[in-house]
Amino acid sequence: MEKFYTAGTKPYQVLVEHSRIVTEKSLEIARSQMHLNPDLEFIEKAAMLHDIGIFLTQAQAIGCTGEKPYICHGYLGKKLLDEHGLPPEYGLVCERHTGAGITKENILLNNIPLPQRDMVPISLEEKIICAADKYHSKNPKYSDKNITTIQIIDELGKISKDHAKRFSMWAEEFNL
Repeated sequence: MEKFYTAGTKPYQVLVEHSRIVTEKSLEIARSQMHLNPDLEFIEKAAMLHDIGIFLTQAQAIGCTGEKPYICHGYLGKKLLDEHGLPPEYGLVCERHTGAGITKENILLNNIPLPQRDMVPISLEEKIICAADKYHSKNPKYSDKNITTIQIIDELGKISKDHAKRFSMWAEEFNL
């Protein structure tokens, strides 16, 4: 993280705090699903990196002053990790965690400024990290609030019924 963020800055502090919380939640979910054989080591590392691209976006509330819209942070994070030689699975977590995953159809129908491809979690580990991420907001207005599964489903439903449905399936599968 220090390669892209200056320690002590607001974006760094927000990223590290959020990533630690998401990592803890991801590992909690994964440990409850040991019968599915989740890769705990990968989850721990990938969850810490899932939002690495936020500094490249415009998100004043968290101190990010990049050029791209915030929704781009996932694919930008993938690009960063790919360019720095990490195994592609790490970048895919970045790209696929936004919302409850974003389909190519959703991108095209809503004219979302993203590459035109499906960006939906596929692997167990991607689904776990994506689900865990929804329980904590980086936005200071919401970061200290306990978010419930019902609230997440309601909020995702405002974005897309598909997002809400996908998350609901994970919530049921993972007993969230």
